[in-house]
Amino acid sequence: MNKVEKKALTEGLLFASGDEGLSKNKLTQLIDCTNGELKEILEELYNDYAREDRGIKIMESNGTLHLTTKPEHASYYENLLSTKGSTRLSQAALEVLAIIAYRQPITRIEIDDLRGVKSDRAVQTLVNRGLIEERGRKEAVGKPVLFGTSTAFLTYFGLSSIKELPPIEEFNEQDNVEDEADLFFEKFSDEES
Repeated sequence: MNKVEKKALTEGLLFASGDEGLSKNKLTQLIDCTNGELKEILEELYNDYAREDRGIKIMESNGTLHLTTKPEHASYYENLLSTKGSTRLSQAALEVLAIIAYRQPITRIEIDDLRGVKSDRAVQTLVNRGLIEERGRKEAVGKPVLFGTSTAFLTYFGLSSIKELPPIEEFNEQDNVEDEADLFFEKFSDEES
């Protein structure tokens, strides 16, 4: 892989890593380069992003590199988040919101375990919208942040207390999955006939 390809890959990896970011050591492993090569690649990216016609930049925080928006454009991003078109939450954000509402306080890792996929962006969206908030730190390795619903969540859903959430019906998930699969394959078989 040549330097141009490694530069493009570095940019893509930083984008894909989201809020978690990547350490320089991890980047050298992923793109199979030396520390010196990575330093050159990062300098080129820093210079590219420093231009006025670019809307992102690389930020280093506690030894971790992140792609982020430029602070001078912050008012535009705030406008985006406050417009009517952005009031809809993604399916992922709704799933995460439901998990937090019923299991709070809960850490992001616990949410990831329940969903089976990473939830960083959905959690960040919910924090940005003010629907969830930090509720302290869990007494565990690394002291992960605990999340819970906010007053804005209650207001948005017309609740005076979290106790007003509808109860979750108990069901045997395995039986449900098997029944749904049987119905699907029966329908598929009927269509084939």
